[in-house]
Amino acid sequence: MRVETIGDATLYLGDCRDILPTLGKVDAVVTDPPYGIGYAASPVVGRNRASKRYTKLDWDESAPDLSQVLVSGVDAIVWGGNYFPLPPTRCWLVWHKPDIAPSLSPLEMAWTNLDRSCGFYRYSISATGLERVAAGSGHPTQKPLPLMQWCLGFVPNAQTILDPFMGSGTTGVACANLGRSFIGIEREPAYFDIAVRRIAKAYEQPRLFDEPVPKPVQPDLLAGAA
Repeated sequence: MRVETIGDATLYLGDCRDILPTLGKVDAVVTDPPYGIGYAASPVVGRNRASKRYTKLDWDESAPDLSQVLVSGVDAIVWGGNYFPLPPTRCWLVWHKPDIAPSLSPLEMAWTNLDRSCGFYRYSISATGLERVAAGSGHPTQKPLPLMQWCLGFVPNAQTILDPFMGSGTTGVACANLGRSFIGIEREPAYFDIAVRRIAKAYEQPRLFDEPVPKPVQPDLLAGAA
């Protein structure tokens, strides 16, 4: 196991089944686990063209057991929740990809245990592809950063966020941008190294929460009066 600490982020290289029992309490779980649909072993880009940018791995051949992840009393947002045997919920989050190829689904769904109305987010899959290329992530199922920042808005009081299937670290970048503490776990060394670089870069940038708030100025109604 390898551990990296970057700002308020602690990143673990290892299997979450081994690491989760060693962690303390967190405020929320926000994650995008493998769905068990085999996409990562044969990612497709465009029409009938397998991507040469991604290393074919077997991590998405079977859906993981989430029993260790979904702890009672902890808010949870789980992308691909429709592929898992999870309890009924009144709050599904939906990502709409308006420019997706006709052979692929235009929607992705996240299960939550939140007692609130559903959420809907529209964001271009093309913009997501550009983000992956710009970040040099090489991760076939990386979620867009604006989407994950939007997700964190559904758990506004959660200060420590856990992602036990961290991938290339988008949830960690979102936490860095929004001033949340982050714990991420990833078992693939290549993706772990990408997450370390992306989160370190996020902490090098000016933080959204560090930006000074302009002080209100009371206008002088008598200025210029004779």
